[in-house]
Amino acid sequence: MQLRGSRLKFTAVAVLVVLSLTGFSSGRGHGSSSSGSSDGGSGGGGCSSSGQDHDSSSSTSGGGTYRDYDDDDDDDYGSSGSSSGGSTSTAPADAEVELVSCVTEADAYATVEVTNPNSVGHYFTVTVRFLDADSQQVDVQSVDEFVAANDRAKVQVPLDNPGLAAEVATCDPDLFASAD
Repeated sequence: MQLRGSRLKFTAVAVLVVLSLTGFSSGRGHGSSSSGSSDGGSGGGGCSSSGQDHDSSSSTSGGGTYRDYDDDDDDDYGSSGSSSGGSTSTAPADAEVELVSCVTEADAYATVEVTNPNSVGHYFTVTVRFLDADSQQVDVQSVDEFVAANDRAKVQVPLDNPGLAAEVATCDPDLFASAD
């Protein structure tokens, strides 16, 4: 009987040593694995099951590491080095547009001032309608213009046909220009 107890103790110790040497971790989310790594690094074993919580799980794909910080089991394979939690990108705010000057016979364009309220520069689409004395549309034109972050720029929006300049009585720009 004494021999059997010693074998069980020896087997238990051997299993613990093997598991610790292979990188087994009983803590949640600390296991890692390596597949196809050409850098000669050693990867740990780890433990995986479909019921495992993936809050801080990490795996490698082609040498890069993917961390899934969300709480669902969506298994995003093929991503490398990007995290999916935390940052949300929002669409840039529209720029404000103000008429500076309208078409004259000498200058067949309207000039507007475009103000970018964003902390990043963007291209904005500026649209101006050219109207006659009866408020009928003579022409409508759009121009894409880059405006630096938190800055303003004067933009010229030309008539399609400069010969129509004599017919234009009013320039009516859109009050806001959307970012491209």
